Amino acid sequence: MWRIGVVEDHESQIIGLKAILAGTDDLRLVAQGATVAEMLAGAGDLDLVVLDLRLGDGSMPEDNVARLRAAGVECLVVSAAEEPYLVQSAARAGVLGVLRKSAKVDELVEAIRCAARGLQWTTMDWAAAIDLDDEFVAVKLSPREREVLRLYAMGESAQRVASAMGLALNTVNKYVQNIRERYAEAGLNANTKVELYQRALEEGIVPYPRRFWGRRR
Repeated sequence: MWRIGVVEDHESQIIGLKAILAGTDDLRLVAQGATVAEMLAGAGDLDLVVLDLRLGDGSMPEDNVARLRAAGVECLVVSAAEEPYLVQSAARAGVLGVLRKSAKVDELVEAIRCAARGLQWTTMDWAAAIDLDDEFVAVKLSPREREVLRLYAMGESAQRVASAMGLALNTVNKYVQNIRERYAEAGLNANTKVELYQRALEEGIVPYPRRFWGRRR
């Protein structure tokens, strides 16, 4: 029996998934939560977590997947979200697949079975989103560079970034310049703070504006 968890902030979706899995001989929904933290708090050993891309807490898929994997459990994304950047964010973190909520029940069950075994479930949506992400993989930022970019792109001054990270102002300025140059080498605009913010959004370094996370399901 495969033990499945779900991170989903719509109760009706959880009820539906539980009923679907109850109709199988080998899958059971044993843990649930509106956030990753909530789900993990009530979970025992799990074989797989079904994760929604767009949650009410505004968390990024990449961060949620990383937290789940750090807890020792792989995940499959099942979501109505159509934004490629969300799929890219999850794919970069190593999800086993992305499936639309509009998928047929049989396809959903097979995808969960496949992922519970540790195998990838590939769809055209997932493949297309990853294919569009070629520019991103050409830019590899270090953890320190990502943190500088996160703070700076969210509106902090270089001085405040320096204070928050315990760095010299000159060091932060060098980091910002290096980041701009890395993006320029990859053919991506990052000359202004607005463009840096866009790059940070695309990479999941900063959360997307909440108005884009509206309930459009």
